[in-house]
Amino acid sequence: MKSIVAGVDDSPSARAAADEAAALAKVFACPLHLVTAYRPAPPTEIRGGGDDRWTVTSLDLAEKLLEEVAGGLSAGPGITVAAIAGSPAEVILEEAQRLGADLIVVGNKRMHGAARVLGAVADRVAHHAPCSVYIAKTT
Repeated sequence: MKSIVAGVDDSPSARAAADEAAALAKVFACPLHLVTAYRPAPPTEIRGGGDDRWTVTSLDLAEKLLEEVAGGLSAGPGITVAAIAGSPAEVILEEAQRLGADLIVVGNKRMHGAARVLGAVADRVAHHAPCSVYIAKTT
């Protein structure tokens, strides 16, 4: 196996799927690539004490999320990350295609009930993936 791609967001389900992806990367001794999607939004100004101010973008928040998730994992030969503007399913699929991934790991969040009919990320990825898909039971 050459590489594993795992889609993550800030949900407990996605973090559990990332844990499973890291375990698989260890077993197969292959790199793990974490990807998250974000929606571009106008920057937000954050004020600190006194005159301190910071501007935070949606990309900054996505990169911070990836840093937190990756920091809590131990996987194979290494972990890479990418924050990409777009819809979650499309971003995961495009990264897997770009990297020539052998496996995509996603959580089963919203894979049952009415939400499934509306198009859960895992459902879309499973139906359009360029490689095998592992849907981790996280709920």
